[in-house]
Amino acid sequence: MYRRNNTEEIIPEETKVWECTSEDCKGWIRDNFTSNDEHVCPLCGNEMKPGTRMLQAINNPRNY
Repeated sequence: MYRRNNTEEIIPEETKVWECTSEDCKGWIRDNFTSNDEHVCPLCGNEMKPGTRMLQAINNPRNY
């Protein structure tokens, strides 16, 4: 027998992100997880542009 986890579902919210400008790359990162003003795709090295996505909220404890 196993039990169901009765935790509340986290509702997605509009979140600021940085998206890769390359059409061949699907890289993106949450804005509150970036560490500097230069936004370079960690997957392919191209520039990134600001955007938004519907994501579950995650707080970054290192973000001051």
